[in-house]
Amino acid sequence: MASSNPAAVAPVDDVHADSRSVSDESDSSNEEGWEDVEADDETQPVVDLFSDEVFPDARSMLKACKEKHQFDLLKIQKDLGLDFIDTIKLVNYVRTQVKAGNKTPDVDSKSKFDDDVYLKPVMEDDALLYSLDDITEEQGEEAATGSEAERRVLELQEDLERLQTQFSEYRLAVQQSMEDQMSKEDDKLDSKASKASGATKAQEIDEDYFASYAYNGIHESMLKDAIRTDAYRDFVYENKNLFKDKVVLDVGCGTGILSMFCAKAGAKKVISVDNSNIIDRAKEIVFDNEFGDVITLVRGKIEEVTLPVDKVDIIISEWMGYALLFECMFDSVIYARDRYLAPDGLMVPSHATLRIAPYADPDFMASHISFWEDVYGFKMTSMLLKIYDEALVRNIPSSTIVADSTVFLPLPLHTITVEELTFLKEFQVTLNQDIDALDGWAIWFDIFFMPSRDSPIPENAVPADMQKKGFVGFTTGPYGTETHWQQTIALIDHGSHKPKALKKGQVISGKIGYQKRDQEGSRGLNINIDWQGGDNTKGSQKWSLQ
Repeated sequence: MASSNPAAVAPVDDVHADSRSVSDESDSSNEEGWEDVEADDETQPVVDLFSDEVFPDARSMLKACKEKHQFDLLKIQKDLGLDFIDTIKLVNYVRTQVKAGNKTPDVDSKSKFDDDVYLKPVMEDDALLYSLDDITEEQGEEAATGSEAERRVLELQEDLERLQTQFSEYRLAVQQSMEDQMSKEDDKLDSKASKASGATKAQEIDEDYFASYAYNGIHESMLKDAIRTDAYRDFVYENKNLFKDKVVLDVGCGTGILSMFCAKAGAKKVISVDNSNIIDRAKEIVFDNEFGDVITLVRGKIEEVTLPVDKVDIIISEWMGYALLFECMFDSVIYARDRYLAPDGLMVPSHATLRIAPYADPDFMASHISFWEDVYGFKMTSMLLKIYDEALVRNIPSSTIVADSTVFLPLPLHTITVEELTFLKEFQVTLNQDIDALDGWAIWFDIFFMPSRDSPIPENAVPADMQKKGFVGFTTGPYGTETHWQQTIALIDHGSHKPKALKKGQVISGKIGYQKRDQEGSRGLNINIDWQGGDNTKGSQKWSLQ
């Protein structure tokens, strides 16, 4: 590289050569001469990157660039991991862009100035290039002498990143553990017994579903989801007046954590129903915590059991699945509401909203989709089987959401019906940035806990805003703390057609539909989306969650 671009490297080498020559002379004479020369080097005039203004030294020039043009060379150097040669290219690239009339050059990626053409100085005897080594060294010394508080902040940030990584690894391990346990032959004994007795396919699916909730892993994952569990606890404890001396029904009680919240808040009686073997552990937990005189546990499906009361004052349940309605447990909660809730009774939570937003993540698409097109020179696109047919469940960066999300289905839990859970709803979004391609759609839900069945939530309500008003709620979207529900991503299959770029301000209208899977007894979900955004984007596609 050096032989083909002597103009870039030679000036820097010459400076160091001159410095060594001066050093030799000063050693043979006196130290005062050396100090004079070094002072001259440090105050060598430098021309501004964005104008013809001349500064006494590089540091003052870079400070002015940061304040006047929001261009922080040292930060860019650090963020992009630039070495000395890369930084030379960056300087020459910026000077080239400014010379061409562009006062806001794009420096978001190293690729913008990675061409060797930028090794050639744009300005003859550019003093900034001579000073890059010294500036980097000074920056390192300043960082090394930072305050103890600053160092502690960095340590805490590293600890947080480490914990986040461990949490992600833990979640994957839990999921793998669940899959391993479910694959064992002894885990299928109940299912085999049902088949031997002539059980229908729907009954077998139901039994498998409830059996999956018998394992510790899934309950550990849910209990450790602090966003979820804290919301229920906070609402119950902050509204003890609502629970005092009331009869409460917990649908799908699991380990009994919600039931114990209610009992501790003063409920007169709590009836806890679950159809999985976890009910046996819940009985022990309730006994160990001395709530046996308040909490009654019932094994079975809410549609089939007989409760010891005719009506209840409150129904509490954590029924939400991926994309909110996966698993169809909400159907059972609605049954319980219509059968057991008193006319003035309260649903906890009280409201839910489903949201959709356009998704664009070129890094994910390159790493997980385009990657299979050329693996060491071999085409492996068959590995993408069903990637566009099945919705993904993953936590995505908020930067991949390229428009404000919109609510496509509000769910008032006191009045919504099972029939309304199969729907086709319209939506409209406006892009807030330019994108190279629309990669898919992101879906998530928000949950609200209102203290009265007559308490409405505002249209397009946001949990963070409601919390400021003293109400409890949480989001499963990418702008909040990650939950075990994450977000549901529906990737768009562009087929053999190259996707088209879209511009900021472009409006995309569409319809989204939810439908239970056709398979008998299935708790899966089909999601259909049709969209239209002018001539350069339109489509219709179906995804499944199963």
